[in-house]
Amino acid sequence: MYDLVIVGGGIVGVTLASALKNSGLSIAIVEAQPPEKAVLRRQAYALSLLSGRIFEGIGVWPQIKPHLGKFSRIRLSDADYQKIVAFDEGELGTEFLGYVGEHPQILKSLQDYLTTCENVTWFCPAQVTSVIYEETCATLKLHINNQEQTLHTLLVVAADGAHSQIRSEAKIKTHGWKYWQSCITFTIQHQAPRNDIAFERFWPTGPMGILPLKDNRCQIVWTAPHAEAKALQESTPEAFLEQLQAHTGGLLGELELISDRRLFPVQLMQSQTYIKPRLALIGDAAHCCHPVGGQGLNLGIRDAASLAQVLQEAQDKGEDIGHLDTLIAYDKWRRRENLAILGFTDLLDRLFSNNWLPIVVVRRLGLWMLVHLPPLKRLALQLMTGLLGKAPSLAKP
Repeated sequence: MYDLVIVGGGIVGVTLASALKNSGLSIAIVEAQPPEKAVLRRQAYALSLLSGRIFEGIGVWPQIKPHLGKFSRIRLSDADYQKIVAFDEGELGTEFLGYVGEHPQILKSLQDYLTTCENVTWFCPAQVTSVIYEETCATLKLHINNQEQTLHTLLVVAADGAHSQIRSEAKIKTHGWKYWQSCITFTIQHQAPRNDIAFERFWPTGPMGILPLKDNRCQIVWTAPHAEAKALQESTPEAFLEQLQAHTGGLLGELELISDRRLFPVQLMQSQTYIKPRLALIGDAAHCCHPVGGQGLNLGIRDAASLAQVLQEAQDKGEDIGHLDTLIAYDKWRRRENLAILGFTDLLDRLFSNNWLPIVVVRRLGLWMLVHLPPLKRLALQLMTGLLGKAPSLAKP
């Protein structure tokens, strides 16, 4: 009998387990891939200041931070419009404005951290074949090593991604839509004299995020209509870099493509509820947003830290952690805050991904206001860095 079973051993699921290291709760993680294979995904993420503080509170930040790219400046620009919105670390009084981490280093650091957690048991590679929710516990059937195994738990946590099997089988409805755009993600080496600036460049076809990695590299997320994105992915490296130079305006000097170009469609999704009796959703199993602003993984990390806080408080009071009365605090906290970010990223994409003159005038007025109204600029910066809203108690200021 476990107190909670986390289905999904990715960054968000493992963050939750790590946050509950000293909780007194017995935890099982069910993951479809062996840990050494799960870390091989070639992807990089923006990590907000709040995510860094959460990892610091957990105790894993010293293992993660040395591998990260760090940026102390953010530059927002609208196509060829000359007015640029510049954010600097001094505006928040912090050393940096954010970080950029690669999937292998982040997940491996978390996995290593969990090896010292006696209250965590891994089941992997394993598949969940069924979940039965009862009044006092949930029963999971697993297929592992060509055998069937049964787990009993007070709470099931779905951290199994946007196509969550656990969410679907629990018949939790979702709302949202697919965008007319896809994203191409890839890594470049560049020759710019500095590598501590994050760029968000908006074009009528879609935004482009440029995130600094270590060793004069950048992770780029280039959004474009589906057909255009597919053509960019399939173009020759030379033709692709020529278009990339035009879209980056020569900001990074000479460029070299040093990774494959991954393509994925963009969607917005919000679950109707994040909880049911004996069940909670976190990360992409609960919500997905447009990648503009690099908020996706950060929302999941906040989900994990917030749910950990709710469960720890219930455990300390001797309450049933899987009861709906316990979980409702998590649902109210995170679903509202996530919806605000989903709406913000959707508005950004729709405002900037068009050439309709009235909208162009409105958005450039917005940029002018960010430049000339310091309180508004600070508010936007707090939103981007995760410092707006209720912070989990784990987050170390």
